[in-house]
Amino acid sequence: MLAGAGAPGASGAALPPDAPGVDWSPCAEDATARCGTLSVPIDWDQPAGPTFELALARRTATDPAARVGTLVFGPGGPGDSGVSRVVEGINRFSPELRRRFDIVSFDPRGVGRSSPVRCSTDLLAQRPAPVLTSQADFDATVAYNRRLWADCRARTGPVFAHADTRGMARDLDAIRAALGEAKLTYHGSSYGTLLGERYAELFPHRVRAMVLESVMDPSLDTRDFLNTQTAAAQDSFDAFVAWCDRTESCALHGRDVRAVWAELLDRAGRGEVPDPKNPSATLTPYALSGFLAPRALYDPDYAGLARTISTLSTATPDEAGEADEAKPNGPATSATQTSSNYLAIFCQDWHLPIRDYREYAARVREMARIGTDLPYPQALAALESCLGTPRVDNPPQRLQIRTDRPLLLLNSVHDPAAGYNWATNVAQQLGRHGVLLSYEGAGHGVYNVSPCTRDTIDRYLTSLVVPASGTSCPAVEPSPARTAR
Repeated sequence: MLAGAGAPGASGAALPPDAPGVDWSPCAEDATARCGTLSVPIDWDQPAGPTFELALARRTATDPAARVGTLVFGPGGPGDSGVSRVVEGINRFSPELRRRFDIVSFDPRGVGRSSPVRCSTDLLAQRPAPVLTSQADFDATVAYNRRLWADCRARTGPVFAHADTRGMARDLDAIRAALGEAKLTYHGSSYGTLLGERYAELFPHRVRAMVLESVMDPSLDTRDFLNTQTAAAQDSFDAFVAWCDRTESCALHGRDVRAVWAELLDRAGRGEVPDPKNPSATLTPYALSGFLAPRALYDPDYAGLARTISTLSTATPDEAGEADEAKPNGPATSATQTSSNYLAIFCQDWHLPIRDYREYAARVREMARIGTDLPYPQALAALESCLGTPRVDNPPQRLQIRTDRPLLLLNSVHDPAAGYNWATNVAQQLGRHGVLLSYEGAGHGVYNVSPCTRDTIDRYLTSLVVPASGTSCPAVEPSPARTAR
């Protein structure tokens, strides 16, 4: 049992005294789903202390006679709503899973309906330029992050200081107990895999089955975190180029895609590339490299990315605009308005220190050597957002997971966000306690991309059949419109 935890409940979970179950009622958005809340401690080190309400949603098994139990889904992000997934996006789960399981998910602490992190909209709009060029820039970013952190903490309330994934893992065990499940059946996607990993470390013998899809690797230090993210993004761009070379319908087919992209980055550096969402502004190389291309590689929407690159390569701004994608596109907002800022959760989960601008610049140069086409991975934005925030007592360390049944990892070989390099490293750390199912294609989150991935996962969750080590699923050619994953 964890130090300082409360007395175990009927299923062995550490719960506050007299912890209630979930009082389900029809969801406001869709009465065919059930919504509810569960009271959990703000600080699990003080289980009898103040509580807050964790929001949940549930759909019952469509074939009660064949019901296996409850499948809990861990949303990604950080910041994705599990409640919305169950209420509005239940088709993410196969008909077989919906037939055999109650599907339950939740808004993690600090997200959505569960005491969300709130910050001044006006202050969020004042974020410094995303690429630091001097020690003065570094110092300004540190100072800004500290102001923002204090603002978010004041506006969010006491949950803010405890919006980390270790606390969420204890919440997850409280959910399991409240649902009456002796053991947890879990499917985590993207950032939800970090939650699964933390749960499996804390409660290894309470895991019935656990799928980790698009795997996070918490064992990495700052340098390895940035470099592996850069390598994953570059690998995904390489896969896009190869698709364009072999696909006649690609808008860039027959052209030197890398040369077109390089020229576009150069033009962006001169302020000559219009922002498609705001014609009065222009895109920076940072925006192109760190956000535009990777987002299109998630699905992946290769055809759409090719059309966008082709269009932008010849477009000119309608009017001069300042190239600063951090500025809001609309009018100035009142300081009394608030917006979500889920990087506050990330900054409580990862210890990725950068001492000064000199170290920062060295890291950026090394990333540029790895990401020859995409030198600014999204991880850099997350890192910069954590500069100056309170130090996290969570140093990188190898996973210590000793579950009774192997965890099933699922990752695409060309994942731009949770790279295949992360999945293979986590699989190595798990040893016999984990098996990696490799999807030989591209994209971030690939459960529904093919019958092979879907059926293998469903069979594991339903019948506890673990695939052989080294199992892979063949790639499916990307299309502009994939089903929700």
